[in-house]
Amino acid sequence: MNNTITVIGHVGQAPHSVSFGDTGNKVVKFSVAVKEFSSKEEEDKTMWLDVDAWNGLGERVLKTITKGREVVLNGRLAISSYPKEVNGVKVQMTKPVIKLSSFHLCGRKPVATSETQTEETAAAHE
Repeated sequence: MNNTITVIGHVGQAPHSVSFGDTGNKVVKFSVAVKEFSSKEEEDKTMWLDVDAWNGLGERVLKTITKGREVVLNGRLAISSYPKEVNGVKVQMTKPVIKLSSFHLCGRKPVATSETQTEETAAAHE
């Protein structure tokens, strides 16, 4: 059985890259906000997921994905573990991470500045 996950959400931070000098590999990291399913009585909750895109796919992410953009992500769910100090004691923490295999932009492109919006509005009225 394959480990596959597809989520639709909004990018929470601009993607950034981390290079590994010893191997030459590069990973691009960002987070995405998705709505957590809730019953009618409950208010929708936002769940944040971390995303890793490796090498060539990471380059495409850096060129096309921006903060606030709505995206469809396809990948594999993995568990990342890292050390953290809690009350003076080092503990091993874990969190889910999506290892990206493909993505699609959807929704409207977010407007970066009010200047851009003014130019778009002026162009639309011409």
